[in-house]
Amino acid sequence: MWDRPDILNRLADLLTTLALALALYGALHFVIHQPVFPLREVQVTGALVNVSSEQIEALVKRELKGNFFTVDLAAARAAFEKSPWVRKAMLRRDWPGRLDVALEEHVPLARWGLPVPARQTGNLALVNTHGEVFAAAYGGELPTFVGPVESAKEIAIQYEYFRRSLDAIGKIPVLVQVSPRRAWQIRLEGGPTLDLGREQVEARLSRFIAAYSRTLARLERRIDYVDLRYANGFAVRITGLQFDKGEPTRRRSTRGRGRT
Repeated sequence: MWDRPDILNRLADLLTTLALALALYGALHFVIHQPVFPLREVQVTGALVNVSSEQIEALVKRELKGNFFTVDLAAARAAFEKSPWVRKAMLRRDWPGRLDVALEEHVPLARWGLPVPARQTGNLALVNTHGEVFAAAYGGELPTFVGPVESAKEIAIQYEYFRRSLDAIGKIPVLVQVSPRRAWQIRLEGGPTLDLGREQVEARLSRFIAAYSRTLARLERRIDYVDLRYANGFAVRITGLQFDKGEPTRRRSTRGRGRT
């Protein structure tokens, strides 16, 4: 190789180029780490209700290290998204010295878990409007979703259908539950619990709503439970209702058999 000047020339050119690149990198690294490029402003935007300005300020002071060029945007985004109420954070540099932070908050739709007040159980699990389960403290009134954890999104979708449908008779669902076998139940504010079963859930609810004003709405007793798993009718259980001769307190429709 030493008697091949063409190869030696190419090797020398390569080494010179490499040396220049390293020198340029070193100079650039030195320049961007100088205090002449400080991060002067952090602008946070988003419809924030449960994330306070104090929390944001603490996050900024703790997590945003470096100057305009060296701040680690991926690490900062992850830090913002660890905040209980932050669903998504987007960060962008804005020359010459501003960092734009766009935050999307979780919007709570329901509590997730057992149908008892969260303050009694310590259960902080909530479901947002995207059907995602997250953990945060919330003192407001919310319905409760119960089911396998992977069913949260499906329950959120069904809840919206149930809520809109029941609004026609002035009823509000406060509990929506689905079993591992996909059987649905709804508890209404003030009662009763509607048992919809696993099949034709929407059709069964529609039948109940259509019949409600001329049937159950006229009763002057509290209704505990309505079984809608019949082809042409439904059964009810009425609080405190007594029959002679020890008859049961549950009266079934005679129009249709079989439940699913």
